Amino acid sequence: MDALEKGCGPEYELACARLHELLVRIAMGEVFRRGSRHQIAGPELDDLAHQAAADALMRITQKIHGFRGDAKFTTWAYRFVVFEVSSKMGRHIWRISHARFDMEEWAQVPDRGGADPVDYWQARELVEAVHDAVATALSARQREVFVAVINGVPLETLARQLKTNRNALYKTMFDARKKLRARLVAGGHLGTAG
Repeated sequence: MDALEKGCGPEYELACARLHELLVRIAMGEVFRRGSRHQIAGPELDDLAHQAAADALMRITQKIHGFRGDAKFTTWAYRFVVFEVSSKMGRHIWRISHARFDMEEWAQVPDRGGADPVDYWQARELVEAVHDAVATALSARQREVFVAVINGVPLETLARQLKTNRNALYKTMFDARKKLRARLVAGGHLGTAG
């Protein structure tokens, strides 16, 4: 850790390389654990892990002077890479495009598990509207918090990572939900509360 605090030189480079190896292993474990749930596999999963590890390394080197030693350094570093994996997987999910069918094509889709194809299509359209609203209606900060919370990042971890507190996160989520609801109501996807 001392070598990381120096910020330059061969010791720093070696410490960064060793830390990066550790972060890649942690990120790989996290993306493999979460990947199947998000239908991500193969090289894409590997790429997400390496991106998360690289971004976590950058954050760690920027914030190394803030490490107080309350926990082991590896535990402290672990939360950075887990947060980056959550963030990257959340962003990746929003980018996945979904094929759209017209009503005739939906009528030809077999009924599986008792779900009506039209109901399924409407639900899918709602999901796409939510994805679009998250991408366009929310501020960058609201989007970051919303995606992290949806991906299960604990509020305490998120608050520390973003240098804020739980109350500020609750307010951000409240405002984000309000904007999303307004966008979905305006788009005809939700009814107005009466």
